[in-house]
Amino acid sequence: MEKVKSNNIYPWIVVGLLWVVALLNYMDRQMLSTMRVPMMGDIQELESAANFGRLMAVFLWIYGLMSPISGIIADKLSKKWLIVGSLAVWSGVTYLMGYTTEFSQLYILRGIMGVSEALYLPAALALIAEYHSRTRSLAVGIHMTGLYAGQALGGFGATIAAMYTWHTTFHWFGIIGVVYSLFLALFLKDLKKELAPQLTINKPKEKKMLFSGVAMLLTNVSFWVILLYFCIPSLPGWATKNWLPTLFSNNLSIDMSSAGPMSTITIAAASFVGVIFGGFLSDRWILKNIRGRIYTSAIGVFLLIPSLILIGFGHTILTVMIGAILFGVGFGMFDANNMPILCQFVPSRYRATAYGIMNMAGVFAGATITGILGKSMDSGNLGRDFALMAGIVFIVLLIQLAFLRPKVVDMTDGDE
Repeated sequence: MEKVKSNNIYPWIVVGLLWVVALLNYMDRQMLSTMRVPMMGDIQELESAANFGRLMAVFLWIYGLMSPISGIIADKLSKKWLIVGSLAVWSGVTYLMGYTTEFSQLYILRGIMGVSEALYLPAALALIAEYHSRTRSLAVGIHMTGLYAGQALGGFGATIAAMYTWHTTFHWFGIIGVVYSLFLALFLKDLKKELAPQLTINKPKEKKMLFSGVAMLLTNVSFWVILLYFCIPSLPGWATKNWLPTLFSNNLSIDMSSAGPMSTITIAAASFVGVIFGGFLSDRWILKNIRGRIYTSAIGVFLLIPSLILIGFGHTILTVMIGAILFGVGFGMFDANNMPILCQFVPSRYRATAYGIMNMAGVFAGATITGILGKSMDSGNLGRDFALMAGIVFIVLLIQLAFLRPKVVDMTDGDE
């Protein structure tokens, strides 16, 4: 199987095809957050910050709750058609948002988007993991840059809306996604259909129960360690997405119009470097040491510790910029290796399910820390509490290094 993968360019074509989907995934979900002002003229309920918060929250809650279910579905059905279908649905939802005239319509469509977008990531990462073995971390890292690019491009929604209208903006981005889903249907392939003899030789003949993967994962101690290790860095990960511009503005005493681009662009650029470097290093380290991926990820998480302290307590451009760069590089190295590390402890037929559970836990951790830091902001302790997260990250880093000891480079269905 390895020979087929390594001598074929198609595994990298898969990464390229899914990179565009990842970009659309984050871009479509982020656009709404930047287009509140132009939409308020037609939908007055959006003038209320509380209503807008409800609109953003419904996506996160449904997305989080759907993630484990999405993983189970991806492990049972065709990953290709799940990806194609989810892209077509959320792009259709984006298109329909351009026709909304009431808050209730937006609310329902935002909920549907949460369901459809949740179907994508577990299936996509599991498919990439199937196509890549020795290059798994680099492949996952390159795919993750699509998410970062989509998040950045989503911020231009308001710019395009100002040039045309918010209706037209939703329409065109929706059309682009639907058209690309048709392209994807033609060129994306499920690996198992091509390499069925190699991949199914160790599979049990009996039909598996629907939730057998969940039961296996919940009795796997290593998975619980991985889950904890995924959740804790997600706390500062979501904190930087939601609060870093505010922290930059407060600590540097600059306007939000300057703090916003400075913080987001710095983090995004550093994360690009982190995922590529972390993927490259991990793929080579694993050839010499079975814990190579774990060590690479640990280096990335370790970088978060000084970065959080510098960001939280820094009051000069130099200190906060160094903190932001360290955070982006470190989180990128962490991001590129989560699925590859999971592959060392979870057999291939349960990986989408496992990542779905991890994704849910990460989203809920993000929702929790966002609320906590909101209270910190009101009490004037945002920087201090940002820095305090470094202590929690350090503890989980020690747990990961102490307890994650893989026995194989890539666990197959026959290794259970």
